[in-house]
Amino acid sequence: MNYALAIGAAALIGYLLGSCNFSIIVVRLLKGEDVRKNGSGNAGLTNTLRCYGKGCALLTLIGDLGKGVVAVLLARLVCSLLEAGLPPSNDTHYIGYIAGLFAILGHVFPLYYGFKGGKGVLVGVSVFLIVDPAVFGALITIFAVILIISKYVSLSSIISSACCPLATFLGEYFIRNASLQRSLLYTALSLPMAAMVIWMHRSNMQRLRDGCENKFSIKSGKK
Repeated sequence: MNYALAIGAAALIGYLLGSCNFSIIVVRLLKGEDVRKNGSGNAGLTNTLRCYGKGCALLTLIGDLGKGVVAVLLARLVCSLLEAGLPPSNDTHYIGYIAGLFAILGHVFPLYYGFKGGKGVLVGVSVFLIVDPAVFGALITIFAVILIISKYVSLSSIISSACCPLATFLGEYFIRNASLQRSLLYTALSLPMAAMVIWMHRSNMQRLRDGCENKFSIKSGKK
């Protein structure tokens, strides 16, 4: 019973916090506009930078990273209080993946903004900052290398997301020394997180195939 309560609480916490889209919040507060009506129409960091500049983008970065971190920490706390961790040490590690998955879901389909949000990249990354720092470092490195080579944020996001399950297994089994069973469990929990982010980039994949995807530039300004 406690496991069901802990999982339900983690899902609810993750979704409600994930629904707080800071791109929408920041642009609305500072510019009085809806970021989804400009640029690519995506309520995410890249579109915020392109349309509204570095200040709005920085606040969006901080907010969207922070909500993933808070979701995992709160879910772990609830799980610990309910004593719903995995035996023998009341390990609450698994609950972070549940909170993370629903935080991404909330970001993509936000309850507060008509279920139209961003693509979940920042939230997914922030979850691993707490759940598994080694995987976080690996994914950030992969993202940065692909971005430097290709100049495509979307391609970097897709490839790093695709690498997430493998990085999770390697990090859990070889770095955290988790058992094979738990490593496979955590890998399975990371799969829908990665799949959701990749699915949300399907329009970018089409533009990449057509050769009309925008390349990343540090220059910004509303168009």
